[in-house]
Amino acid sequence: MADTTETNTTLRFYPGGSAIRRYFALWYFTILLVSWNILGHRFLGFEQSDLQPIVGVSTAIALQFLLEWIDARAKGRKTRYSGSWANFINFLPPAIIPGLAVAMLLFPNERLIPIMFASGLSICSKLLFRAPVGDGKTQHIFNPSNIGIVATLLLFPSIGVAPPYHFTENLTGMWHWALPGFVLATGLIVHGFFTGRLVLVVSWLLAFIIQGQLRAWYFGSSWIVPLTPMTSAAFMVFTLYMIPDPATTPVQPWRQAFFGLAIAAVYGTLLVNHVVYGLFIALAIVCGLRGAGLYAWAAWESIRRDQKETAVLPPEMAGVAKGISTG
Repeated sequence: MADTTETNTTLRFYPGGSAIRRYFALWYFTILLVSWNILGHRFLGFEQSDLQPIVGVSTAIALQFLLEWIDARAKGRKTRYSGSWANFINFLPPAIIPGLAVAMLLFPNERLIPIMFASGLSICSKLLFRAPVGDGKTQHIFNPSNIGIVATLLLFPSIGVAPPYHFTENLTGMWHWALPGFVLATGLIVHGFFTGRLVLVVSWLLAFIIQGQLRAWYFGSSWIVPLTPMTSAAFMVFTLYMIPDPATTPVQPWRQAFFGLAIAAVYGTLLVNHVVYGLFIALAIVCGLRGAGLYAWAAWESIRRDQKETAVLPPEMAGVAKGISTG
């Protein structure tokens, strides 16, 4: 029962609730990040140590299995990774993705503890920060990789983000554009056909351009300066594989558009106030506000439901119920 509920809760964030769509998107992201990290450390110019992505993935996988086992024991259900090899294999991508992402986007020099912390918090955040989504179900509200990165950057001041140039540092000629172009094209296809988050991605990009031009006009700078972050591969990773997380973003297109607009607005505000790491912090803030909104909506729905139940009671019983509810 609990296993089915978990699956249905996850699939509701994908078009049509299709397990095939969900697993295709998860494995696409996983294979892309694995390939990019291998190529990055061997050929592209990644400047982190080779051990850091291994430590990040190992920490994330170990914690995910441990927390799933504890949760299954507590609820008296089977673990989601048991029963078949398919269940076991498909249980891995949600841990591999944040494990590689934090090792890819953070730059802690040669230290491993910050990578372990970021990966561990990414996995734990899915249980620590949840909000109600109706029918007694809950949803984690922060993109795991992003909240792990934000917390690490804020708690470890000596750590920064990976330099944007190192994603394509050793490429020359057309290859300098081919890799980001491939990531962009395939990412748009996946979000258009498999995750249903294309509206969110496009809204975020348009809002990013608008806020950049407003800042350029207000401060009298060149129009092209605010757009330079969009040319980096790191920006594409953030745009295509961190912002449109199906489990932590709205389903309805108009809400997706508002979500993307909100991230761009918060980012522009942070940048004007000289706050560094604005992209990651902006996403964390908007996700937190959305989570608070889900709690507020659940409370409002509970009040309305209680009022309706009281309204259908006979007058004498309604008085008793009102007296009980007011204590």
